[in-house]
Amino acid sequence: MRLPPLSPRIPPNYAGTVVRKILSLTQTLAAFPLAGRKVPEFDDENFRELFAYSYRVIYRVDQDAVTVVAVIHGKRML
Repeated sequence: MRLPPLSPRIPPNYAGTVVRKILSLTQTLAAFPLAGRKVPEFDDENFRELFAYSYRVIYRVDQDAVTVVAVIHGKRML
């Protein structure tokens, strides 16, 4: 999985910690696709989210795949 670069305002050591946490969370999704909660902004059980510190990892659950659709800061609106 490739992640876009984080903001240059984020200290590199914190950025690395956040990326490792996001990767760890997403690796569990193959075995536990419903682990996250339903995204409150969507009326669709297939869109779910997990949290990595102050970041929301939003993903979609399909019959044969889990797709990460966004990683956004928690204060940012969808």
